[in-house]
Amino acid sequence: MSSQTTKPSRKRQKKSAEKTAGDSDLFESLPDDLVLSILSKLSSTASSPSDFINVLITCKRLNALGLHSFVLSKASHKTFSVKAKNWCDSSHRFLKLCADAGNIEACYTLGMIRFYCLQNRGSGASLMAKAAMNSHAPALYSLAVIQFNGSGGTKNDKDLRAGVALCARAAFLGHIDALRELGHCLQDGYGVKQNVTEGRRFLVQANARELAAVLSSVNNKRPWMTWSLHQVPQQNPRLQGIAGSGCPLLSDFGCNVPAPEAHPASRFMTEWFAIRGGSPGSGMRLCSHSGCGRPETRKHEFRRCSVCGAVNYCSRACQALDWKFRHKAECAPVERWLDEDGEHAVGEDDGGVNGDVVVVVDS
Repeated sequence: MSSQTTKPSRKRQKKSAEKTAGDSDLFESLPDDLVLSILSKLSSTASSPSDFINVLITCKRLNALGLHSFVLSKASHKTFSVKAKNWCDSSHRFLKLCADAGNIEACYTLGMIRFYCLQNRGSGASLMAKAAMNSHAPALYSLAVIQFNGSGGTKNDKDLRAGVALCARAAFLGHIDALRELGHCLQDGYGVKQNVTEGRRFLVQANARELAAVLSSVNNKRPWMTWSLHQVPQQNPRLQGIAGSGCPLLSDFGCNVPAPEAHPASRFMTEWFAIRGGSPGSGMRLCSHSGCGRPETRKHEFRRCSVCGAVNYCSRACQALDWKFRHKAECAPVERWLDEDGEHAVGEDDGGVNGDVVVVVDS
């Protein structure tokens, strides 16, 4: 009898101890404002989506507070850098939540995905414009490329002056590709009054900013003062820039500047179309610069190399980068670009090399 009466007593003591421990849960006693502050710091410093998602699935409270607009507005681009093979409705909804919370990186990323991958031109351009109005340099530059090419419309929809204006704004904010694009526009008189000296100044400034970015990078372990007369082509040049390999932008000065890390939107587009056979549609092409990923929205939208005709680019900036990065070692005339007398069919000047950059012509 004595042993039977003690067993229920021990069970009651164990339950009482568990209840006391639950009542004294320090996490539940934390105010929401403090938890929101911690989660916003996590979302802004996460190195991958899993760093943030793993916290959200811990408990209901963290899940609810993690999806608060204040937390999502602070999320870095690495927090929602989803891979194309993992794209789903949940990924789309999460990006939209971030964009609706006022996250300009999310607005730009989702805008690029909708415009180029999901072919929702109006919504994509609207999201990029929202980011551009908040002085987001990549969004300004992407809208400039759209204006230069008349993307999403016809050839008559090109607005060169609007493209130059957007490019100038992005260049003012220090966007390197915009500086390079604006420099080539000024040199060629494309959408703006020709000014070779000023254009050259912008090109030098783009190279200087790129070199400064490399020198200030703590994680850069590759020697940048190297000399190489010939670039060694790799098996998959399209993924070469995404992997972070070298790009000799200052090769004339003996500097081997590593290529900058591609934006998640560019990586997503490259993966998206690679999964679909490397083509955005029948008769349409991708930009040949490995770090870009932009597709044509209509046939013959991008300009092609006037010497070989084998590559095409969405912008002068991509063309200049790819020439230094890869195409300079590969470019060679082909017979289909020669007329019966052996002369260039596209014109004598079009096939020449201007400095270190081969000229490109409209398709």
